Amino acid sequence: MIDVFVQGSTSHDRIRSLCLIAGALLFLGLGGCATNPVTGDQNFVMFGEDTELEMGRTNHPKIIAEYGRYDDEQLQRYVQSVGEKLASVSHRKDLVYRFTVLDSPVINAFALPGGYVYITRGLMAYLNSEAELAAVLGHEIGHVTARHGVRQQSAAQAANIGYTLGSILIPELRNAGSQNIFNMLGGALLSGYGREHELESDRLGAEYLARAGYDPHAMIDVITVLKNQEIFAAVEAKKQGREYQGYHGLFASHPDNDTRLQGVVAAADKYKVTDGKIDRTAYLDHIAGMTFGDSEEQGIRSENHFYHLAMGFAVDFPEKWHINNNPDSLQAVAPDGKAVVEMGAADLNRKLTPEQFIKQRLKITTIRSGQSFNSHGLDGYTGIALAQDKTVRVAVVYLKDKAYIFFGGAESNTLFSSYDQAFINTIKSLHSLREDEIKLAQELKIQILRVGKNDNYASWAKQSRISNSPIEQLRLLNGDYPNGELQSGQLAKQVR
Repeated sequence: MIDVFVQGSTSHDRIRSLCLIAGALLFLGLGGCATNPVTGDQNFVMFGEDTELEMGRTNHPKIIAEYGRYDDEQLQRYVQSVGEKLASVSHRKDLVYRFTVLDSPVINAFALPGGYVYITRGLMAYLNSEAELAAVLGHEIGHVTARHGVRQQSAAQAANIGYTLGSILIPELRNAGSQNIFNMLGGALLSGYGREHELESDRLGAEYLARAGYDPHAMIDVITVLKNQEIFAAVEAKKQGREYQGYHGLFASHPDNDTRLQGVVAAADKYKVTDGKIDRTAYLDHIAGMTFGDSEEQGIRSENHFYHLAMGFAVDFPEKWHINNNPDSLQAVAPDGKAVVEMGAADLNRKLTPEQFIKQRLKITTIRSGQSFNSHGLDGYTGIALAQDKTVRVAVVYLKDKAYIFFGGAESNTLFSSYDQAFINTIKSLHSLREDEIKLAQELKIQILRVGKNDNYASWAKQSRISNSPIEQLRLLNGDYPNGELQSGQLAKQVR
């Protein structure tokens, strides 16, 4: 079984090998080979189309629950209409496609099997034409039409089943070392598939763009947008003294001068039905007023501050720490990654003191150096506890009918003392939202303006409420990063 995954074998060799074992798996009712809707080739799959569609139906509500659906029905209808133009010329016209704008500032787009396609408002903010939007959606439709999700999942399960069957037949495979080798080889297969899938989706996306009347070269424009984001993120990380982890999102494997990508885009020209529309103005009209960055419902990050309008609080984290705004908690990570402080909230039900809350609700009964405090008129309690042999600072602060819970910890117990004062300062910074902070707690909106003859990015940055590198971010939004300038008379995005 292991020879299926030998590195250096070609894609066709791997498919042929998988299809050879498909008979054995079919005998067990586990899988087989199916005709690819795009290429007509035989692909190893372990799911029929009904199961593929069920995977999409089952996971779609989970995606909406995790990210949220952006509350702008006009924008949702617009994205759906663009997506349907592409789907109507795709290789799987029989599917009912659903295109959803997610309420997330993260820059991303992805698809579930069966025709569920998602794009975040975070990515839409940086696109500059309907053709670029179509390029993103077309790429994701390509994943659906070529059944990439099903093929990837099938390969993963085949690797696991292959090991299970082999270990039954060959007892020597049952040891941990053999399992690790098998996982490594199976991982190599899946990694190879991923690279092939991305290029295939690029090719299909470019073809669908051309057939639907868009300029297929918009694929290159989108990758330029994303690569500029990567450069900006690396610069910001260096400025903040933290390590940049790299970009792992949409089209991450492609530089904009990738010769293979240039080739598949050029090849799509033969499918053109028109000169290829761009529709910049129509796109900008539709995203006017769209939320930029964090939403009010999620709370607003601004440098090392966090403001929440609905819950009526603000909190300050240590300077240069990276703030993660998770669905159920706030987390700030030290620049060197060696310390973290996390904050959550819980309803108050009984009239307990903050100390009693820690002991009864959090079930932390042993606290060292515990002390009550009152900061900004709010009662709290803090002390040091042990969690899985790690020293942590725990605190609870009461604001209105909620308990705000803090945990601060370091990479090691020896480092804890060097970060503890930062934890305490964060805990005691919690306060009711002040009158002068209400505007800071309001979400930013994209505005579409006609550039005047005296306008430039420096002057626009002064008028913008973007707190973090506003000139650079405005350039990114308008496709002028890193050194471009506003041109008089053009439509451009401002954030206020």
